[in-house]
Amino acid sequence: MNRLRLDRGILAFLAGVFLSPSFSAQTTLKPAYDFSSSREDRIKLAESAAPPEISGKSAVYLLERTGYVKVREGTNGFSCFVDRQTPFNQEPTCFDAEGSATTLPTRLFVETQRALGKTEVQITAALEAGYKSGKFRAPRKPGIVYMMSHNGYISIPGKAELIHIPAHLMFYAPYATTKDIGSPPASTSMPHVIREGLPDAYIIVIPAQPAAEN
Repeated sequence: MNRLRLDRGILAFLAGVFLSPSFSAQTTLKPAYDFSSSREDRIKLAESAAPPEISGKSAVYLLERTGYVKVREGTNGFSCFVDRQTPFNQEPTCFDAEGSATTLPTRLFVETQRALGKTEVQITAALEAGYKSGKFRAPRKPGIVYMMSHNGYISIPGKAELIHIPAHLMFYAPYATTKDIGSPPASTSMPHVIREGLPDAYIIVIPAQPAAEN
C-alpha cells in the first residue's frame, strides 16, 4: 500500500477529496478496507474511532460485501462503523445520536448501492435526490463525530495512493463553508470545513499532539 504522510496544508487537500462530486475507478489501487480480515478485527477497527468508554457502549455496524450489517445494539445513542467516502477509503467513524439518526442512513445507503453495482456518479446523484426529497436529512443540531482511530486512510483522486489521516474530531455544520469559520489558513492547527456547502458538511479539528518529553 502506498501511503503519504499528512503534512501542513493537507487539510485543504482533504477538503478537495471529500468534496469530489464523483470518483473514477482506480484499478491499480488496492482498497484499504480488508473484507477478508476476521469479524473480530473489523469490529475492533470500527470501535477504534472513539474512546472505549464511548465505542464500548455504541451500536456497531460491520461492513460486508453486501453492505453494512448491524452486529451490536448500543446503549448510548452512538454508532460506530468503518466509513468509506470512496471505495478505497478506510475511515473508522463513531456518530453521536444525531448523526446516527440523520447522516448514518446515507452511509448505509451508499454501501448497499455499491454492492448492487451502481457507479459513484449514480450514487452521488441518488444521494442528492434523497436530500431534496426528504428521504435523507441533514443534522438538525450540533453534535460530534469521533474519528480518533490511527487506522484511517483516504484515496487521492486520479492517483494510486492513499493518505494516512490523523486522529481527529468532526462537528456537524450543515451547508457550512470555509468562509463561515473565517477562512482560516490551511494548517493542522486550524479547524477546516470538509464537504463544504453540502448537507453533511463538517468542521474538522485535529487535536494537538502532546509535546515530546526531553
